Amino acid sequence: MIYSLRKKLIWICGLSVIAVFVLIFLIIYAISINQLNTVMDMLTDRISANDGVFPPFDEEHPLPPLTSRFPNFITEETRFSTRFFTVRFDGAGDIISEDIESISSITQGAARKYAAEAVSRKRERGWIEGYRYKVYDTNQGRAAVFVDGNMNRSVSNMLLITAGAVLLGSLIIILVLIIIFSKRAVKPIAESYEKQKQFITDANHELKTPLTLILTNLDIAESEVGKNEWLDDIRAEGERMSALVQQLVTLTRMDEDQVEIEFHMFSLSDTVTDTVSEFETLAEEKGKPIMFSVQPDVEYYGDEAAIRRVISILLDNAIKYGDPAGGIYLSLISKRHPVICVENACEDVDGMELDKLFDRFYRSDKSRAFTGGFGIGLSIAKAIVQKHRGEIDAYRTDAGRIGFKIVLK
Repeated sequence: MIYSLRKKLIWICGLSVIAVFVLIFLIIYAISINQLNTVMDMLTDRISANDGVFPPFDEEHPLPPLTSRFPNFITEETRFSTRFFTVRFDGAGDIISEDIESISSITQGAARKYAAEAVSRKRERGWIEGYRYKVYDTNQGRAAVFVDGNMNRSVSNMLLITAGAVLLGSLIIILVLIIIFSKRAVKPIAESYEKQKQFITDANHELKTPLTLILTNLDIAESEVGKNEWLDDIRAEGERMSALVQQLVTLTRMDEDQVEIEFHMFSLSDTVTDTVSEFETLAEEKGKPIMFSVQPDVEYYGDEAAIRRVISILLDNAIKYGDPAGGIYLSLISKRHPVICVENACEDVDGMELDKLFDRFYRSDKSRAFTGGFGIGLSIAKAIVQKHRGEIDAYRTDAGRIGFKIVLK
């Protein structure tokens, strides 16, 4: 149990940290791309505003920045370091000129190809093979200016790689720390749990012998004075207390993995049918007949006695705490995995906290009006199902019924 709790804590903390780091990286990525596009757009805007050529630098009257988010980074050298080309179109959409003097890696054919593709996209701005472009209107028709952004993109990518590496390294360190400190985090729970197990073990030793003596002396008393209602009450309570002690010991042994599960192939259909048959007479006496539908020839690899006990617990609860109206319904079907469902009518089903039904010693307000239950049976059933790597859940129906669904894997 403590190992499972620690494992769950590591998973929750680890996934939370991973989610945060992924979000941080995505934010950095979005900001980096946005900044790159903004800087490149400032250059294309400068060139397009000057009829497709880079404006001369005037130190005394510098051009104001085109966006308030960035300072004016344009200097006297910017016009010489910026690689760009411009292609102009007439009103009919035909290319009339190409200006490729400010770039050496682009031919006239390539410039025409890029420009035609940019215009066909019908978007003002975009990227084509490392070039940031802007399509704008002119007196003669339209024009497309392209600025080489390969260097800027390389710098941006290097920054992203660096940020990713730093985040990944930090993530690994944090995950290691989570694994190390998770043991300390669950230590108080582990100590409390160990004390609880020790208490149950001590209680078993302290109560088992007195209970055995009480029941033995009760047999002697009955043989001498005969049966009477007082002795019957003593026997009922003694046997009830013995059952409680035995259930507590069973739970403790399951938590400590001391219960051996003997896996073998058996007929689950026959096991379910036989278990139902054992409870049919009692259910009829209580006015809660069992209706069942069992798919034939369902085979399962598991502990037959343990699975039989789970079904017995569910049927016993249905008989003890269910309402007579509607009876009890049990079904077994198998598609990908065997699924067992047990349903019974329940007056207070809407007020039940279904997620707590499998907690130890939990009993709903309605079930407290009955005797004989300890709130341990469903905990044992859940432990057995989990030993078989299965799942058990409680659910309610619109017809005011409560059900338990077991998926065996």
